[in-house]
Amino acid sequence: MFKNQTILITGGTGSWGYELVRQLLDYNPKEIRIFSRNESNQFLMKQEFDNNPLLHFVIGDIKEKEIIMEASEGVDYVFHLAALKHVPVCEYQPLEALKTNVHGTQNVIEAAIENKVKRVVYISTDKAANPSNFYGLSKAMGERLIIHANTLNTDTKFVCIRGGNVLGTNGSVIHVFKKQIQEKGRIGITDPAMTRFFLTIEEAIKLVFKATFESMGGEIFVMKMPACKILDLAHVLSEDMGKKGIEVDILGVRPGEKIHELLLSEYESETTIAYDEEYFVILPSIHIDGLKEKYANYKPVNLLNYNSSKDLMSKDEIRGILRKGRFI
Repeated sequence: MFKNQTILITGGTGSWGYELVRQLLDYNPKEIRIFSRNESNQFLMKQEFDNNPLLHFVIGDIKEKEIIMEASEGVDYVFHLAALKHVPVCEYQPLEALKTNVHGTQNVIEAAIENKVKRVVYISTDKAANPSNFYGLSKAMGERLIIHANTLNTDTKFVCIRGGNVLGTNGSVIHVFKKQIQEKGRIGITDPAMTRFFLTIEEAIKLVFKATFESMGGEIFVMKMPACKILDLAHVLSEDMGKKGIEVDILGVRPGEKIHELLLSEYESETTIAYDEEYFVILPSIHIDGLKEKYANYKPVNLLNYNSSKDLMSKDEIRGILRKGRFI
């Protein structure tokens, strides 16, 4: 699918972008364009990939329609990763989150249609399911725009993927805990009952490719993934660092933060099918030609919702996933 194709990755200098580029290069593409705002991150990424001639770096912001329109010329596939992602930042600067996560996404959609892109894959988040903060709300709006784009007069197909917390990405709780354990000998937890879904960066890109290869356009692909108590994760990290019985400070839940994350809401479960052993597919409530027929023979999910409070990993299982991700 990607051989001799031109690929655009918005927000491509982050952790997802690095792994996506690594795996895309195995498919012998014609060109990969990395579109982002930060020249320093682009410079570092260029060095990391040994100045690979297939990579071309474009400085720009998805908020500026003309720039993303120009960057999309001659592109076959778009992976839309660019977003304001930190919950507190979006909570206190909602207008900036709206401009980037909503208006910016619409700019990507219009640029893709104008340039006859084959497929756009939108990277969403578990926080978009029944959102409790502005980040989740803005990403949910982005999902709706992406899904609706499949009803427009275009051959471009648009699909979403919804993931959990990727282990070890920039700003990850793993790095925060390790630093606190090393420097202070104690950790800060917002709430001892808090749980989260986790997956490795390799699994995240597997989800991206699954949606790219197998979607028709209009779906939200969701990976079934393990969940754990954040407190158990902290204890496993501290034990690995030789700091048993570490002190815990209870900080209180931050504005817009959930105790348990949701990948599939009660409302969405009504239109969700069990795609295979690893994935759910959320079908839209709006009509998209051929979509319901494609999934007519799949079984609906037998779930009220899918949240991170159920089937929690043991400490040994957490240790296993951390070893798999090479964090301990």
